[in-house]
Amino acid sequence: MAEIKFSISSNDPLAKPELKKIIDEVIDRNKHLNGATMVVLNELQSKIGFISRPMQVYVAQRLGIPVSQVHGVVSFYSFFTTSPRGKHTVKFCLGTACYVGGIPQIIEKAKQILGVEPGQTTEDGEITLEVCRCVGACSQAPVVVIDEDLHGRVRPNKFPQLIKSIQPGQE
Repeated sequence: MAEIKFSISSNDPLAKPELKKIIDEVIDRNKHLNGATMVVLNELQSKIGFISRPMQVYVAQRLGIPVSQVHGVVSFYSFFTTSPRGKHTVKFCLGTACYVGGIPQIIEKAKQILGVEPGQTTEDGEITLEVCRCVGACSQAPVVVIDEDLHGRVRPNKFPQLIKSIQPGQE
């Protein structure tokens, strides 16, 4: 398999010796396991916080598999991300009950307050907005999940209070 050349930006984990060491340790510890690709990617997502495109190429080369296989796993499973997430994640349920219950208005309020779109992270690196499919709390629609905490029956005028609880200096 031909080695793929790729450029690494200065803020990529591969460019930071302490993070590259973690990446190498994870690969070395797991490369001989059945299902090594998934095991390595899961652990890297957990330890680094995201799996950049250069990291995907690097993992593929170190595991001796096609980059398309690594990228396929990263792009298929929603828990993998390719860019850094904020310290806090705000997820908006787009299931039918939440959508009908008003989640689009709450998303608009979040965009106004934070100045970012779903899929983006605030400039200070604190909050990432995401959309997700049904979270299984339809009776509490519309639902917003902040980090691991589910908030039901959220209204646009109450949403700013939820955000204040996770913004720096607001605790």
